[in-house]
Amino acid sequence: MGKDSISRVIEQGILQGIFPGAVLLCAVNQKIVFHESYGMADIFKKRKMRPDSIFDLASLTKPLATTLALSKLIECEQIFLDQKIGSILKEFKTSAKADITIDMLLRHTSGFPAHREYFKKIIKTARNPRQYLRQLLVQEPLENKIDAFQVYSDLGFMILSWIIEKISCQRLDQFVSDQIYSPLKIDNLFFIDLDRKKEKLSQYQQKIVTTQNCPWRKKILRGEVDDDNAWVVGGIDGHAGLFGDAISIYELCCEILNAMQDKPTKVLAPDIIKTFMQKKNQHDMVAGFDTPSKKNSSSGHFFSSTSVGHLGFTGTSFWIDPETSMIAIFLTNRVHPSRFNEGLKKFRPQIHDLIYSQLL
Repeated sequence: MGKDSISRVIEQGILQGIFPGAVLLCAVNQKIVFHESYGMADIFKKRKMRPDSIFDLASLTKPLATTLALSKLIECEQIFLDQKIGSILKEFKTSAKADITIDMLLRHTSGFPAHREYFKKIIKTARNPRQYLRQLLVQEPLENKIDAFQVYSDLGFMILSWIIEKISCQRLDQFVSDQIYSPLKIDNLFFIDLDRKKEKLSQYQQKIVTTQNCPWRKKILRGEVDDDNAWVVGGIDGHAGLFGDAISIYELCCEILNAMQDKPTKVLAPDIIKTFMQKKNQHDMVAGFDTPSKKNSSSGHFFSSTSVGHLGFTGTSFWIDPETSMIAIFLTNRVHPSRFNEGLKKFRPQIHDLIYSQLL
C-alpha cells in the first residue's frame, strides 16, 4: 500500500507538469526499500526514465564532490578549515578577501554574493575561460562583511575548486575520482569534460537525462552541464558539473552516513565529517551541506534536525537522517524543457513526508 501511494503522487506530479520524469531511491539502515523510475527522460525523443538514468546533479556537486574532496585534503593535513585563502592563493593575498577561511567558504559565510552571470563576459573573450573566471572572482566585491551572514553562494565553491586544484595538483574531477569514487567502487558519479563529451555520450547514450532547451546555446542540452558558469569553463567546477545516477549517490550517502554515525568507513574520516556537520551561529547550512530549515523545509516535517542534504537547480536532491538511518534520493528533470518550471518547490516536502509515513 505504502509504495503504491508514493508512486501515485509522483505520477500525479508528472500529470500536473511539475517534472517530465523522476527517479526515487529510499534506503533504511542502508537497505534499499524503494527504487523506481517514472515518466520521460526526454519528451522530444520519447525516451523513458530508467532506474539507472544519469542526471545533471547541479549543486549536489557542492556536497558530493567539492566538500568531500576538501575533507580528504584536511585528513591528509594539506589544508585546515581555519586556513585563510590569502595564504593559499597568491591572487587573494593583498585583497580584502585574504582573511576568508576554507570553513567560511564551505558554510557560505564568506561575504561573497550568491550568483553572478560571469559566462556572459567570458564568452565574449578569447582568453583562457577558467583563468578569466578566476580573475573575475578575485575582482568581485564582497556583498557582506566576512563571516557576518550566511548567503548561499556559488562563487565560494568556485574558489574552493581552485584551492583543491592548487593544493592537490589535480583538477577537481580527477581528484574526487581518484580519492573517493574509485576506492568506493562508485562507477556512475562523474563530470563531463566538454572537450571529451562525445566519449561520455557514446558510453551512456540511453541513460543521460535531457535538461533544458537553452535559449542562448540554442539547443536542447544532454550531457552538457546546465549551469552556465560551469559550462563556460568546460563543464567542471566546484559549484556544478557532477552527473550521476541514484545508486551511485546512494553508495556515497552510505559512506557519509557511516561517518556521521561513527561506523567504519572506507574513505571518509568520521571526525572530519562530524566537524563539517556541526552547526554554527544558528545557521541552517553546515559545511558543504544543507540541513532542514525550521520552516518550509524541502525535506518536509519528519527528517530530524541532524539530517543533512542538498538540492540541485535541475530538480535533484538527497537527504540523509542519521537518527533513523533514512536516505532519500529524489531526482527529477524539472528544467526539461524550461528552467522556469518551479512547481517542485511545493512538491518536494510532500514527497518527503510521504516517504517517512510509508517507508519507516
